Amino acid sequence: MRNNRFNLLALFLFFISSTSFSQVISTEISQDRIQRFDEFLEREVAEGRIAGAVTLIYKNGEKAHQEAIGYSDISTQEEMELDQIFFIQSMTKPIITTAFMMLYEEGHFMLNDPLYKYIPEFKDTKVAVDPEKGLESEMVDPKSPITIAQLMSHTAGFSHGLGQSALDQKVLETLYYTPHENIEARVKAFAKMPLVGHPGEQWYYSASPDILSRLIEIFSGQTTEEFLQERLFDPLGMNDTGYNLDEEQQSRMAMLHSYDDNGKLIKAERQTPMTGNVVFAGANALFSTAQDYATFARMLLNGGEWNGKRFISPKTLEIMTMDQANGLFQDPGYEFGFGFAVLDDLADAKSLGSEGQYFWSGAYCTYFFIDPEEDLISIMMTQTAPYSNYYPAKMRQMVYQAVE
Repeated sequence: MRNNRFNLLALFLFFISSTSFSQVISTEISQDRIQRFDEFLEREVAEGRIAGAVTLIYKNGEKAHQEAIGYSDISTQEEMELDQIFFIQSMTKPIITTAFMMLYEEGHFMLNDPLYKYIPEFKDTKVAVDPEKGLESEMVDPKSPITIAQLMSHTAGFSHGLGQSALDQKVLETLYYTPHENIEARVKAFAKMPLVGHPGEQWYYSASPDILSRLIEIFSGQTTEEFLQERLFDPLGMNDTGYNLDEEQQSRMAMLHSYDDNGKLIKAERQTPMTGNVVFAGANALFSTAQDYATFARMLLNGGEWNGKRFISPKTLEIMTMDQANGLFQDPGYEFGFGFAVLDDLADAKSLGSEGQYFWSGAYCTYFFIDPEEDLISIMMTQTAPYSNYYPAKMRQMVYQAVE
């Protein structure tokens, strides 16, 4: 009888614990509903819009979903793998900004310090009155000095070279189509370019994180590559993140895809150099995996701490993820902090999500967001050019509709 009672009690406890476990999973991410995300991406692959993708979702500290869909190389039909490596382009910016703010916490600078205090070449920076005329424009002195904070909020007046004006095209040529020995040389060339507007008067997406990278070197006495490896990548276990890939990592690199003149998806003729990179940029130069980037994002979501090690203070993260652009960021419902865009108003954004969600993306269609309210991280990585805002919108739609 005792044995029977014991067995019944054990069976009851097992039933209760199993039911509780099932409920925990179902209240995180609905496994049925998240399949809609997979099905959407499978259709995108089948209809020739992307070659493939890796998705990864963490909810309440647990891995809630991950999937590798399609191909890493459509020319060979090599299947996409979960540990695929991607050139993350501008998803480099949040990493660089976080590293830079670690140095802020050490007291190397103040946020309102003028940039020229540390890089004198910017003392004589001018503003182009008419960026459409490029270097032929009338040039005037800026109304106020460029500050360190403005570098991180993209309000300094720098360009990324992505616009259509003659000045944008000159910046693109100077920064990215001209060989540079290192990041110091690139930033010195950057300092010779005029601004598109006066500091603090506009939000203009820029390559200013390249300047942050040079400041990291000045303040730390290390190259940016060394600093990131020692202070972030090694302690976080981000073993597949860096500026160059070894031979084994190169075998896991997702190929870049684009479209021919008829709109057909093809493997791009020009692929990203995977080794020999010496310009340790802050704007667009890192390789990573979905899992590595998720570790970085989870550290931020955890208030700047990971595995018992403090990387950055919660108070520092607080100012990084509030509006630092004084309302100049132009996307309805969103603001811009230091290194991240921030969802501020759900009604204006017309998007599923939570106010306080912060995020960014990369030019080859890599995306992530961090949602502190939902304790949620979502990452989607492809390798497709040109960039499309369609996929981060679909990622939010598909992930949030599965939250229970």
